[in-house]
Amino acid sequence: MTPTRRTVLLAGAAAALFPSAPATAAPKAAAATQPYASYWYPDSLPSGAPGPGITWRSLKSWRAEDDPDLAFNAASVPPSARFTPAPANPTARAGQARIQSLVSFGPTASNPSQGSATADYYALTHWAYIDELVFWGGSSGEGLILAPNAPIVDAAHRHGVPVLGNVFLPPVAYGGQLRWTRDLVQKDAAGRHPLAERLVAVAEAYGFDGWFVNAETGGGDAALGAAMLSFLTELKSLAAAKGQRVTWYDAMTVNGTVSWQGALNGQNEPFFRTSDDMFVDFRWSANSLVSSASRAEQLGRGRYALWAGVDVEANGWNSSVRWDAIVPANQAHIASVGLYRPEWTRNHLPADGRTPGNFHAADDRFWTGRSLDPSRPDGTDSWRAPAVSVADRSTVTSVPFASVFNTGHGLRWYEDGVVTSDGPWNHLGLQDRLPSRRWVVHTEGRRPAVSFDFEDAWRGGSSVLVDGELDEPAVLDLYATRLALTADTVVELTHRTDSGRVHVELAVATADPDTPGATPPYTYVPVDPAGTWGTSAVRLTGLSGTAHAIGVRLTPASGGAVRWRLGGLAVRTTSRTPAAPSGLRVSAASGGDLRFVWNPARGAVRHYTLHRLLPDGTRRFLGGTCQRAFFVAGLKPEQGERTARFEVRAVGELYTSSAPVTVTHPW
Repeated sequence: MTPTRRTVLLAGAAAALFPSAPATAAPKAAAATQPYASYWYPDSLPSGAPGPGITWRSLKSWRAEDDPDLAFNAASVPPSARFTPAPANPTARAGQARIQSLVSFGPTASNPSQGSATADYYALTHWAYIDELVFWGGSSGEGLILAPNAPIVDAAHRHGVPVLGNVFLPPVAYGGQLRWTRDLVQKDAAGRHPLAERLVAVAEAYGFDGWFVNAETGGGDAALGAAMLSFLTELKSLAAAKGQRVTWYDAMTVNGTVSWQGALNGQNEPFFRTSDDMFVDFRWSANSLVSSASRAEQLGRGRYALWAGVDVEANGWNSSVRWDAIVPANQAHIASVGLYRPEWTRNHLPADGRTPGNFHAADDRFWTGRSLDPSRPDGTDSWRAPAVSVADRSTVTSVPFASVFNTGHGLRWYEDGVVTSDGPWNHLGLQDRLPSRRWVVHTEGRRPAVSFDFEDAWRGGSSVLVDGELDEPAVLDLYATRLALTADTVVELTHRTDSGRVHVELAVATADPDTPGATPPYTYVPVDPAGTWGTSAVRLTGLSGTAHAIGVRLTPASGGAVRWRLGGLAVRTTSRTPAAPSGLRVSAASGGDLRFVWNPARGAVRHYTLHRLLPDGTRRFLGGTCQRAFFVAGLKPEQGERTARFEVRAVGELYTSSAPVTVTHPW
């Protein structure tokens, strides 16, 4: 990605759509429509008319400057660098198998750009084990080329994970038409592939990291296979120049036919050589993966550029997988793992049971294993969770760093422990950098349960809850870090005790443990008790060098049940208030549906918050976003007001907020 170019594109589109204006509503705002994630056909559109809520678009006709929703759909968080700490257990390997995750976060059409008013959402949090996320989707009746929602990209980038859009040319049985494949690979008069350039331009403007190309429409011939190879070669060249990636799906062969190989062989090797990596179809066998790994290495590419497909869409952790063929426990891994549709952890729950708590319990089981502690894998578990085989990564490398343990969805919205919106919500762009090892607890006694809890929070929608009988000290690992320590370093813990009596200590380690899964060599610093939400500032007197791990130690005062919450963690040397945004205006309005836009604040900003100022003097949270545009639906006059007042604030890394910029809107 080239940030300068993307900034110019976004600024140009925004200038055309949202010209500078004073902080009052325009008297004749355009009609406000809900912005949705973008999707296209390569060029020609289906016959007939689209179904309700579907818009047919041609990618060949797309231009950033003409995109009315670009400001809502362009990600703003750059990819973070990651490091690999000492593994959480002896079987987790660094530098071997990687994890690719193919996820359908929502429908192709009518997928809101910036979250929605429900907590029932696949709020992925186990980024530490993922190396590549594919925004899966597409259908013959809606569109075949999908750009990922900005909140998903922002959350992934915060955790150092690249996100790919999806190019899906479906099988004929699912409505695929060979003309769409021919549209994709068409050449212009100069012999170039215009849609290769267009795909790279979309990824650059939208701020994501490349494309997953899945050509499964049968009926092709050798000429089409050659055209696809030429297209893929140009796409890879253009993408590489912009820092983007291309992944090929094992479906079309060099003969232009669709024949899933389940291996790297002569039928798909040319596509692999012109891509960054390849998803090996589910038809693989133990022998085909071994031969594929050998072939990849002979090409100088490396075996871990092959993702061995593991289909978990239907059965999740109950899926029958030949794990030793991919990630054997007693020898080098054979290939990487391509997880197809791990959002099963949400989808398998009954509709009335899809609470955030139930979802995260299932998701922890999927990624961590039955023990729910990656430092102590359950060797009898038939599901080989990613944490058992793959070392986790972290992006916590610089100060200031802060987390309020916001997972990106919730039942309410909290600010300083007070509910400022009582409606459910989701928006992954607001997700914090979260603990990667969930949940490692070191204790000689009873192990308490640890979870994200949604019944109370300090900020956002969730807090960390430790709940159980404590008869010995329990150390909870929170973050693997690489934070430089100085005489001015301060760690802040915002916490409270709901019930029971417990002594709380901050745990800081300046080195990794000697063996995988062992307790880091922590130094423990007492923290002030808190019966209600309270923030304790701890100076790390006597510590120097680099903080490698941060956690907490809970020691029972007299034994018995304890419920203790952690609402926030911050590491800082100074505290700065971000600059305020400017130019807030309502750019479009349809009754109570409003589109807000503003000019970005100068300097570093984590996200923006939008509040409504009510006649009684209170503030109601309407939403937050990393973008500089936001859509709100269904607003109504309150208490006889003739105009509504709104404010936007910039929020910094330490959750300090700027002065507000305000706007009024007449009803």
